[in-house]
Amino acid sequence: MPTKTLVTGAAGFIGFHTVLRLLKRGENVVGIDNMNAYYDTKLKEDRLAILEGKNNFTFYRISIEEHAEVVKVFEKEDFVRVIHLAAQVGVRSPPSEFYRYVSSNLLGFSNILDSCRVHRIQHLVYASSSSVYGNMAVPPFKVKDNANHPQNLYAATKRSNELMAYSYSYQYQLPTTGLRFFTVYGPWGRPDMAVYSFTDKIVSGQAIDVYGDGEITRDFTYVDDIVDAIIKIVGKPPESQIGESGSMATKAPSQIFNIGSGRPVSVNQLVSLLEETLGKRAVIQFKPQPVEDMPITHADIRDLEDIIGTLQTTQLHDGINQFIIWYRSYHHIDS
Repeated sequence: MPTKTLVTGAAGFIGFHTVLRLLKRGENVVGIDNMNAYYDTKLKEDRLAILEGKNNFTFYRISIEEHAEVVKVFEKEDFVRVIHLAAQVGVRSPPSEFYRYVSSNLLGFSNILDSCRVHRIQHLVYASSSSVYGNMAVPPFKVKDNANHPQNLYAATKRSNELMAYSYSYQYQLPTTGLRFFTVYGPWGRPDMAVYSFTDKIVSGQAIDVYGDGEITRDFTYVDDIVDAIIKIVGKPPESQIGESGSMATKAPSQIFNIGSGRPVSVNQLVSLLEETLGKRAVIQFKPQPVEDMPITHADIRDLEDIIGTLQTTQLHDGINQFIIWYRSYHHIDS
């Protein structure tokens, strides 16, 4: 029988692409998503419509915060692996929205973790974030670098996920892998993120908010590269080593990796590339840099490449071109 995998956040940006790749490989996939309105739900519904047109895909419209609903899905389906991508995302939400991070990213993750324990899942792969590094790491960021001073609540919940996963791995020998994503972009991307948001505003003639002097740099990572790494790592669960009771020989089957391009560029460079690809000048409005924003992200990906081989890393120019092709098609805009 083909492998059955649960993907949470299946109608989200990375979840959508991950499900498509798994289905293309001939696997059975179960998707979970609550279809919340953090950004335009039409985009999520359009992604879901594509997935529901595929064979071997089953979908549950539930929230991972609802323990009873999560339990029902695990009991009904016979998962071998879980790819957990559902989360409350974003680093600039107002304090009035902070409860959503706690609910989804902590309580929801706890529900997934414990269901994986109960059902003896072979491998749990979950999304973390480059934001866990805060301003303490020296670029390029290494997984062993200090990640205990997050600059926003989203980052704090993601670092908490890593610690929660480690505790389950150590205590229950549940194989877990955390993936620190670095600024993912591409077709079907999130409208609130820079590549999509800037494109929208350039096309419509609206001003782009550029923080600081525009020299904030980000390690932009094309979505296909992210998915390629997810698919490869999910088949390589970390191994455990159990010693005698109380012995330090016990090793948690837990690992964390960066996924990025390793080629950070400035926001100014990104805007110039979008202008060139769209054939239209941007209207730029400079604003003070928010306190929660990191000045740079830069992934050291060598640890991951030691496990899965050379990481596929699409050049930014090529990735932006593919995004713009999709954007024009999706929004019915003539080139």
